[in-house]
Amino acid sequence: MIASLTGQVRAIATDRVVVDVNGVGYSINITPSTSTGLNLGAEVSLFTALVIREDSMTLFGFLDEQSRILFELVQTVSGIGPKVALSILSVLSPTDLAIAVAQESVASIERVPGIGRKGAQRLILELKGKLSDLSPVGEKVKHQPPWREDLVSALMGLGYSAKQADSAVSKVASDIATTGSDPATFELSELLRSALQSGGR
Repeated sequence: MIASLTGQVRAIATDRVVVDVNGVGYSINITPSTSTGLNLGAEVSLFTALVIREDSMTLFGFLDEQSRILFELVQTVSGIGPKVALSILSVLSPTDLAIAVAQESVASIERVPGIGRKGAQRLILELKGKLSDLSPVGEKVKHQPPWREDLVSALMGLGYSAKQADSAVSKVASDIATTGSDPATFELSELLRSALQSGGR
């Protein structure tokens, strides 16, 4: 596995760079934002991920390790391959994506070419709780309490959109608050029953 490369920039395009490492030129796929941070003839160090297919071996490069980790993590989501993963990083920084997932902002993720509403909802559902370590130290990302995350996931599994699920969960939380109880003390099945009864679709 090629985890990193350090060498001289021989050629730059918006989507790839050629780095000369001891006389060997490596063609590396990059994001446009990474491209703008490179200079022809200068030395560069890139964190890399090697994607091997039956008919190809492709290197993807990043200026920081957070981006490389995110690139590999988003590919664990069903339906997302390396090209779409790179598109995500072209539009959203690791922090931006962590915030979008934590706040279930489908609209933010829909900005990525190749990801529609269903893809954005699936990405939120499958990455929930996995991106907290990608935020810079000292920067707080708003996370929801576990009961709320579980309930939203359950509703989305039943076909609710992220917005519909959030609306139904908010109503359940409001109803429970009026009784002076804490939603965290309820079983998920009870909360789900209440959310389904509240409508919200």
